[in-house]
Amino acid sequence: MSILNTSEMEISVFYLVGIPGMEHANIWISLPMYLMYTVAILGNCTILFFIKTEPSLHEPMYYFLSMLALSDLGLSLSSLPTMLRIFLFNAPGISPDACIAQEFLIHRFSAMESSILLIMSFDRFIAICNPLRYPSILTSARVIQIGLAFSLKNVLLILPFPFTLKRLKYCKKNLLSQSHCLHQDVMKLVCSDNKVNIIYGLFVALTGIIDLTFIFMSYMLILKAVLSIASQKERLKVLNTCVSHICAVLLFYEPIISLAVIYRVLIVDVFLLVPPLMNPIVNCVKSQQIRNLVLEKLCQKQS
Repeated sequence: MSILNTSEMEISVFYLVGIPGMEHANIWISLPMYLMYTVAILGNCTILFFIKTEPSLHEPMYYFLSMLALSDLGLSLSSLPTMLRIFLFNAPGISPDACIAQEFLIHRFSAMESSILLIMSFDRFIAICNPLRYPSILTSARVIQIGLAFSLKNVLLILPFPFTLKRLKYCKKNLLSQSHCLHQDVMKLVCSDNKVNIIYGLFVALTGIIDLTFIFMSYMLILKAVLSIASQKERLKVLNTCVSHICAVLLFYEPIISLAVIYRVLIVDVFLLVPPLMNPIVNCVKSQQIRNLVLEKLCQKQS
């Protein structure tokens, strides 16, 4: 495989990499990796199936959970094709257009996941701090409107990336440092003026920081409300309703924060793979209704 490294010739193909130094073990790495992808995809499809078909789950909290599952599913399916090509078929080449399309999808679903986690924190805040008005504030119609509004916001937020990247020239290197296309990685290959992309990229990153800040503020208010409850048993019962959401926030933001502090290939893989894998598992464990439905279906099949 000849990898171009020139400043005179415009690049027509990018090359992705797997885990540096582990190329000889790609086929063995692929086995647990695709098992994890399979579990993530099946887990999120299971969540969506039960929420769609079970009337008792047609509540705001579960609607938001279905949005999270859709986002996780999109994130998994966006990163899977190049991972499959590299680790299973040893085919690291990808066209610039396909790379930019993958970058758009990964960042779009990542931004959507951040927004959904923010919405879910507001849901928990209203349910705990203002429970009597919860049904009137978060009606089914309003939940759908919120979901559509944030989905449109995130599409519009990420949409400039493909257009601004298309006008740039990639003529210095064509070797990316990941097994999928990410904005910050592609930007390293640019040899024309990319100030607009850098500034806009920082703006998009800032929106994620704002989401995390509002999530933190929501939980400060929730904690204040919980501490005002006299009974310790009731405090723990209320906090228990937030556990699955707190886990989802940690699973999503911890790799991002680690990536900002220390850039490593494995951290990016963790960011793209672990939240879609673990979110349905955590939600099935912590949600008694979903857990009971899953166990009921399993018992029916066995009998």
